[in-house]
Amino acid sequence: MTEAESEPEGGARRPAGQRPAGQYVIGVDLGTGGVKVALATTRGEILRAEAEKTATLLLPGGGAEQDPDDWWRAIVTATRRLTAHGLVPAEDIAAICVSTQWGGLVPVDSKGQHLRNALIWMDSRGVEYARALTGGGVSVPGVGYNAFALQQWLRKTGGAPTRTGKDPVGQAQWLRHHEPDTWAAAAYLLDVPEYLTMRLTGQAVAGWDTAVLRWCTDNRDPSAVRYDAALARRCGFDLARLPALVPPGSIVGTLRADVASELGLPVSVRVAAGTGDTTAAAIGAGAVQDYRGHLYIGTSAWLSCHVPFKRTNVLRNVASLPAVVPGRYWIATIQDVAGKAVDWLIDNVVYAQDGMLDQPGSPPAQAPPDALERLNALAVSAPPGSNGVIFAPWLNGERTPVDDPDVRGGWFNVSLRTTRADLARSVFEGIALNTRWMKEAVEHLVRRELDGGFGELTFIGGGANSALWCQTLADILGVTIRQAEQPVLANARGAAMIAAISIGALSWDEVPELVPMAASYQPDRASSARYDQQYRAFRELYSGYSRTRKRYASLKQ
Repeated sequence: MTEAESEPEGGARRPAGQRPAGQYVIGVDLGTGGVKVALATTRGEILRAEAEKTATLLLPGGGAEQDPDDWWRAIVTATRRLTAHGLVPAEDIAAICVSTQWGGLVPVDSKGQHLRNALIWMDSRGVEYARALTGGGVSVPGVGYNAFALQQWLRKTGGAPTRTGKDPVGQAQWLRHHEPDTWAAAAYLLDVPEYLTMRLTGQAVAGWDTAVLRWCTDNRDPSAVRYDAALARRCGFDLARLPALVPPGSIVGTLRADVASELGLPVSVRVAAGTGDTTAAAIGAGAVQDYRGHLYIGTSAWLSCHVPFKRTNVLRNVASLPAVVPGRYWIATIQDVAGKAVDWLIDNVVYAQDGMLDQPGSPPAQAPPDALERLNALAVSAPPGSNGVIFAPWLNGERTPVDDPDVRGGWFNVSLRTTRADLARSVFEGIALNTRWMKEAVEHLVRRELDGGFGELTFIGGGANSALWCQTLADILGVTIRQAEQPVLANARGAAMIAAISIGALSWDEVPELVPMAASYQPDRASSARYDQQYRAFRELYSGYSRTRKRYASLKQ
């Protein structure tokens, strides 16, 4: 859990005497910063949730790793703490589903034991191999892909391996070249949801929705996705080392006996195929109907909706991919750094642990527990537009609508009159300005079907706890922002709902009415006009960078 998020709302629990009778489900949400485990009714009502943090190891050359044992420790600890409250009889818990960060690589042996740390979605060390694999020959101007290969990828999968190396294709190639012994020993190359599903059940399987980021599945029929041998060879994968494909949200099996004992759950608990956080979030936001948009801001951000077609825009790095919802695709986008920029501001600027503010003989200065609330209050004290200061949140490159690992951000238009409040507010606004750029890419993809663009978006994730962010997004995006209740638990709610659907206790048609909204924010005309001007300047910042790309790349650390 990132510091851009708050602790799960345990206050959702009702008195024991008011518990609804029947089956219950568990939804697990493993993000980059930690895990949330929620106990819910089969109607998606969260009775209680618990959270545990996990650590990320950032390495030279773009490396980003996490220890799968740390994931498991966090899941077991949170689940044990959750069930210790005795809210429902353990035997009434019928199913579990995990929603996780994805776009990573976990090499495992035949029993599902990981062989090294996981390379997570932020890891770009495979960039040179990704570019070599996707390029060469006659290339497509402006994107660098081999024209024939790109045509095959787009026709069958709807997308293509990123040339940044930040997906299982580039990560696998890095492992193959830099750790050949681990590569040779791996029985399976799993993504994060698949690893946890195997740890729960012993089965090496992948839902069609999570297998897609290997870019070797034929997705033209969303109800019958299959591996394509030619694409697998092109991506450098041996099909024998990929997990078996299963329908999203289907039951894989029941808990292994040793796992059930660790978690404190019955062995009868059924396990639905794990899914990615992006797909679970849409369910937890209630946005399962076609063209119903949702926006998530946590460590990263995305803006998506379900659609009935497969379509791709390479230049804007946006595509529709197989969804958990049967017969549907979801629009895949990703803003690389969102709430993580707020974390960066708190950890590296406001409360940096560098000794500068330490008093002799006193313990090192620490960020207070309410650091995020203080930052929000400081930001609110600056006017909309931050007195002209603009923040570009490209602290780790960008994905949508530009697939660029080298771009870097920072503050612009800073003057001697700029205050710390201006700098703070501009970080919130800069993330929203970048989100507007992403929103335009999505609307361009569905312009024929969604005339006029989105009129409203359901806002979830840790960022949705901030009234400042809700109003700023409404003003910058020019849409109504619907703030979901318990927005931090949207992914866990979505996973719980998938678990309920997988055992037949809930239907897809019922989902939209089961997600309550906390508030609605309308655009302020005066603020929107000011932000329109800032948005034009924001776009020009990237245009200026693109003209001096080599200089920026030479300075990158």
